[in-house]
Amino acid sequence: MSHANAALTPRQRLRIGRLIVDDGWPVRHAALFFHVSWPTAKRWADRYAAMGAEGMHDRSSRPHRSPNRTRLELVKKVVALRWRKRLGPVGIGGQLGMPASTVHAVLTRCRVNRLHHIDIRTGELVRRYEHERPGAMIHVDVKKLGNIPDGGGWRYVGRQQGGRNRSATPGKGRSKHRGPLIGTAFVHTVIDDHSRVAYAEIHDDEKAATAIGVLRRAVSWFAARGVRVERVLSDNGSAYKSHAWREACTELEITPKKTRPYRPQTNGKIERFHRTLADEWAFSRHYPTEHARRNALPAWLHHYNHHRPHTAIGNRSPITRLTNLPGQYI
Repeated sequence: MSHANAALTPRQRLRIGRLIVDDGWPVRHAALFFHVSWPTAKRWADRYAAMGAEGMHDRSSRPHRSPNRTRLELVKKVVALRWRKRLGPVGIGGQLGMPASTVHAVLTRCRVNRLHHIDIRTGELVRRYEHERPGAMIHVDVKKLGNIPDGGGWRYVGRQQGGRNRSATPGKGRSKHRGPLIGTAFVHTVIDDHSRVAYAEIHDDEKAATAIGVLRRAVSWFAARGVRVERVLSDNGSAYKSHAWREACTELEITPKKTRPYRPQTNGKIERFHRTLADEWAFSRHYPTEHARRNALPAWLHHYNHHRPHTAIGNRSPITRLTNLPGQYI
């Protein structure tokens, strides 16, 4: 594409070529008429004579041959080291005897200069997927968080004061190494694969009955927003492998799916949501009690669903991907 201040656009180049080649204008007169130099007018006239109207567009300045370009076998070795060992340009260059700048150019050309799309364990390209409509697949999982002692936990008040707060808080038993136990918060999370809209509840266990109750309420919550759940993807936890879970899915007309064992990347969307949940809600500020943290969850979920931009869906809020919401078209 020609730059904004170009004297000759592709249309003007065609005009000057036709005037010189077809109408017989002298090159000097055509150059004067279009206020360009004689060599410029001659170049577009020659291009028109050789290629016609198709030759009036900009062409790449890339050379037809690059004799000094890195050999193909070296390129394959660079990419293999990048995928298998996740080495940087300096490390790869040291093993292959190449300058780091050359290695970086090869990685950029092969589009593996960044590692976020390469699986950390296998070195293979990450296979990303997204279902085409809301409700086609929901992901479920449980995020475990230690309860906060009265007065605040060690993250904000320090380990010494945190230990005192822990000892003063009524617990559920004692540990040999950690002292009083104050329990665990089990955050049952549900996220829609297409829209990333999230639903969550906090309970004191992760038993099958609890997980089934969360699923029923989540399905109703999505149904109130015009979304019919068709499939549910879970890991291989005992609650999700139980007969009660399968029977509940059958009753709700949902197809249960399981991730591959020891492969949490299959459920990567909800794993990433758990990280966001921890950073922006669970550990985002000082909570004086566990009750205060639990009370803050609904407000944060509303912010996540309705206001927080999500980079995976074009920096839009997840709720914008749901259709037929009340008041959406007012």
